Amino acid sequence: MTTNTTKTNKRRPARRGAELTAEQNAEQGFQASEQLSESMQKVLVDLIELSLQGKQAHWNVVGRNFRDTHLQLDEIIDAAREFADTIAERMRSLHALPDGRSDVVAETTTLPEFPQGEIDTTEVVDLITERLDAVCTTCREVHDGIDEEDPTSADLLHEILGRLEQLSWMVSAENRTPKR
Repeated sequence: MTTNTTKTNKRRPARRGAELTAEQNAEQGFQASEQLSESMQKVLVDLIELSLQGKQAHWNVVGRNFRDTHLQLDEIIDAAREFADTIAERMRSLHALPDGRSDVVAETTTLPEFPQGEIDTTEVVDLITERLDAVCTTCREVHDGIDEEDPTSADLLHEILGRLEQLSWMVSAENRTPKR
């Protein structure tokens, strides 16, 4: 008897594949290369995962400064969701197919898994800061290749980086002490 050690999706498979329709095949204009599509997809899955992990933290954070941390997580979640939508819509405008399915996100994100259960505010601050920084790292890693092919998409990365780095600084300040 052989044992299958791979994880299987317990959901029913989709009824049809992601085939191009006649309308999609007729689209004109600049089309993203496979590399540009893959790079944008990397950013997309990290943003989706950031929003999901932010919600997990939001629901389970406890401790000192609970209210402020709880509300700050909402701000991060909103930014991640908005940026994910912006990246996905940019991909579609370049005739690329964004993939935000939960199993694809879980398999391809660079963010580490978020712990389950109640988590103290100080630990949540560190965990969320780490994840914000990870998304920024992904953006920086793909930036030059994206900029070379499509400066307009690179401009979106600049906006994402500016905001997520600001949020990282603001969240991480919760656990910092002044240098003397």
